[in-house]
Amino acid sequence: MKKVLCAAILSLLSLNISAQITLNTEGQEPQYVETIKGRAQKIVDGLGLTDAAKSENVRNIIANRYFLLNDIHSKYDKGQQAERDAELYKHHFELVSALALYLTDEQIDAVKDGMTYGRLKRDYQAQLDMIPTLTDFEKQQVLAWLKEAREYAMDAADSKGKHFWFDKYRGRTNNWLSARGYDLKKERDNWMKRIEEQKVKQP
Repeated sequence: MKKVLCAAILSLLSLNISAQITLNTEGQEPQYVETIKGRAQKIVDGLGLTDAAKSENVRNIIANRYFLLNDIHSKYDKGQQAERDAELYKHHFELVSALALYLTDEQIDAVKDGMTYGRLKRDYQAQLDMIPTLTDFEKQQVLAWLKEAREYAMDAADSKGKHFWFDKYRGRTNNWLSARGYDLKKERDNWMKRIEEQKVKQP
């Protein structure tokens, strides 16, 4: 019985993976559709996928996510922020669930980075470069907040909204590090000095 059940589950998974994911373009402007397809394809190109059908499905999943976000943000005005956020949360986990059929955890992270302009990696590296003395615990906390910022940024309406979330969490991180005794102005000045010294050393 267990063997039959396992076989059935594997069969269903195989059908889901091989099924063609279609673009949900209803109500979207043709020019916007092409723009989003290009944006999604650029993200997919960075994943190193070799299966053409899988690549197309992943591209369509990402593009459909952009279409959904556009629909949600267009539906509500500034006075309906609570309703908008509730609907965004309702759909938030659908992207990862859909991508998990085709991608590894590392590739899904790459998709998230692609949808948020790579801010997590850049901000994390900048923090490490600015304060080389961060403890392992402090590094883990900084990275955890950046991952949280990325989750919010993924649901933002536009690039301004996406950058807003990383800037907000950078402020939280800076306040936390200051409370732990770091002089951030001094750390930043020393960082800038190291950068200038490195430029001088370069041929």
